[in-house]
Formats: sequence, structure tokens, C-alpha cells
Amino acid sequence: MEMFTQAERDGIEARLNALIANRPVMSKRIAEARELGDLRENGDYHAAREQQGMEEAEIRRLSERLAGASVVDDGNKASGIIFLGATVRMREVGTKEDELFKLVGEATGSVAGDVFEVTASSPMGEAMMKARVGETITVRTPRGSTRFEIMEIL
Repeated sequence: MEMFTQAERDGIEARLNALIANRPVMSKRIAEARELGDLRENGDYHAAREQQGMEEAEIRRLSERLAGASVVDDGNKASGIIFLGATVRMREVGTKEDELFKLVGEATGSVAGDVFEVTASSPMGEAMMKARVGETITVRTPRGSTRFEIMEIL
């Protein structure tokens, strides 16, 4: 089961609705291309059919994701526990520089450049989930383990 914040779920639903709304446009595009003649040499027709197939596959994928998804609270700063949607200031043990991480269900790339998105299913996300301010978490990476101290939930 995937976990999303309400904002992430809304974004996926908006993308799904846009693709569904585009179905008549794609059908019209295919019909117009079909009218151009010989389908064996009709690049517009083949391109439109390929685009339609990709959009239908994306509709199925998004529908399946939403069907098996769970919406969670965007985090609760007062609790001092990291949950999905929380932005966290952490410091790698042995360094003096703090970094900001946002725990998300799905990476969107829409957060500010100084904040790193971390998906809940990644090694970093799994280590962060339900950790508390003041704790040190260990993240297992291909190059070994890295430890981070949780400084603050923003």
C-alpha cells in the first residue's frame, strides 16, 4: 500500500482527470489521421495511436495507485515524531551543516531547491519514519551506513 499526503493524492487525481478528459481529443486526432489515407504509411495515425496507448496505460497505472493508496495526515510538529509530509532539519553525524529533508509519498520535485525530497519507501525515508527530534537514525546505503541526528521538525 502506498501512502500519500492529501496534496499528493490531489495531484495524482488531477493528472488522472486531465488524461481522462483528453480521451475525446485523442479519438478525434486518430479519426482525422485515419482520413488522410493509407494507414501503412500514415505517420500521424501511428503517432496518435501510440500516444493514446501511452495515455491509457498511464490512466490504468494512476487508477491502480489511487485504489491501493492510503491518505495520511501531513505530519504533526507538536508530536515531535516524523510522519509523511514533515519537513525535517537533520545533521549528518560528524558534520556541522544542517540539511532539510521532506518525507513524501511520491517525489514531485516541487519543493524548494534547498529541501531534499525523501520518499517513505527509500532507505532514508524508512529510517526517518516515526523517529523523534533528538534521535540519531542510521541510513543504510550502497556505500555503507550514514547516521543523521534529527534536529527539528519544521
